[in-house]
Amino acid sequence: MAVVTVAEVLQMPVLRAAGPEVLAGKSGLDRQVRWVHTTELADIAPLLRGGDLVLSTGIAFPDTAEELDALARSLDDSDAAGLLIELGRRWTSVPAPLVTACERLTLPLIALTREVRFAAITQTVGERIVDEQLTELREAERVHDTFTALSMEEAGPDEILAAVQRLAGAAVVLEDEQHRVLDYRAGPGDIAGFLADWQSRSRAVEHAERTTWDATNGWLITRLGKRDAGWGRLIVQAPATPPQRLTVVAERAAAALAMHRLQDRHRDSLVRRTHQELLLGLLADPTDPDLLRRCELSGLPTTKRTFVGLAIRPRPRTAGQDSLTPSLVDDVLASVVHAVHGTRTSALVGEIDRDVRVLLSFAPSARHERAVEKLAARVADRHTVVIGAGRAVNKAAHIDRTLRESQHVVESVHASAGGRLVHRLEDVHLRGLLTMLGEDERVHAFVTRELDALKEHDEDNGGDLLVVLRALLEHPTSKSDAAAAVHLSRAAFYDRLAKIERLLGVDLDDPDIRVSLHVALLADEVAR
Repeated sequence: MAVVTVAEVLQMPVLRAAGPEVLAGKSGLDRQVRWVHTTELADIAPLLRGGDLVLSTGIAFPDTAEELDALARSLDDSDAAGLLIELGRRWTSVPAPLVTACERLTLPLIALTREVRFAAITQTVGERIVDEQLTELREAERVHDTFTALSMEEAGPDEILAAVQRLAGAAVVLEDEQHRVLDYRAGPGDIAGFLADWQSRSRAVEHAERTTWDATNGWLITRLGKRDAGWGRLIVQAPATPPQRLTVVAERAAAALAMHRLQDRHRDSLVRRTHQELLLGLLADPTDPDLLRRCELSGLPTTKRTFVGLAIRPRPRTAGQDSLTPSLVDDVLASVVHAVHGTRTSALVGEIDRDVRVLLSFAPSARHERAVEKLAARVADRHTVVIGAGRAVNKAAHIDRTLRESQHVVESVHASAGGRLVHRLEDVHLRGLLTMLGEDERVHAFVTRELDALKEHDEDNGGDLLVVLRALLEHPTSKSDAAAAVHLSRAAFYDRLAKIERLLGVDLDDPDIRVSLHVALLADEVAR
């Protein structure tokens, strides 16, 4: 609510020209002025409203100490903002009993030492009050329009926090029920100091009301969700007692976040989104200090730690099913989160391009390879997945390396690969190299040169020459085994080999030719 105080009224030019002197009640100068009431009556109190500033010459005021004391008490009981007396018409100085009574009641008593037009004071103060109210209405309309638009657009936490920061002009933090920072927007001050030791400070602040102001930290805190089922809090930086407008902003933002949560079918969507954004940020620039601070606040230590990146690719259980449904990816992601919690490992977990990406943070002395295997086993017990691990790095600046390497490994693993639970760079050999070079135009040209004749023949004639060639190369020591693998007789198999040799103009018994064709087949498979 817009507020004009007695102290602010005294600073207005029309009052300064009257030579105001505060005789009593200085500690009450922050009282709110709702209007100016001009009167000469001593029994005016019953006609006053709370916040009225009384303006008088004192002509009809009483003389005795008892009556002046009663006058002061009646004004205080009516919640008057203060009493202004123009000297000269009744008194050259305000009577001491009135001064004493007002001081006792902390009721501001101001003497105007020069003559002033009372109508000018009433008009000036009234215009200021109306202006403040209009400003408040405009701000309320701005807040309403902002959050209405956000609701219509089904805005997420990112847009909502940005709106709060813009409307409040201060830092804002979104935390979960464990007091971990999910996201924040910096204000004009030092955000590092504002966020320092966040979890312990936040845990110490309890509040029964939906919204409360914590003077110790300078936080305006709004609960997200019901009191017995809260799922987080929204905290706005407020070093001084926050105005009603700021409380409205915080509560409208909390309502918008609740609406977004209802519209999102994932209970932990805010955490997922935060982790995904952090992982993408680390892939782009792991040296960003603000990004590393966000990781720390999300529960991933980054100082003096060992980091391991994992890429987990879900595979459909149904044979021949190539596509991954969103629900399958979500189920695997949920299992990874459960496994992380179960093994008490610090991690970021998110979904990027249909793969579950994980960054694990270990103490330097931890046996991280064993921990990775244990986590992988828990996930593999529930889902069919391929897991790639990057090499451990000991600097936060190198996090992107282990994340990229894990993705490279999982993309290089052969579909039929088995035996290993976790695949690493040393396990993917030539396939790993071809995966790394997959976008190189020279590799594409090589594959085209080696295999296009066979591809065109198979497409035009419904043939199986590529299948036969792959069987030969996968069974280099026995053509009989190769023929059996594709369910052909030896005679039919040899006939197809002869056709391959004619189409390509090569000798399939030449070791160099076999290597070249095998590389081309692998590169073609990786590209597809």
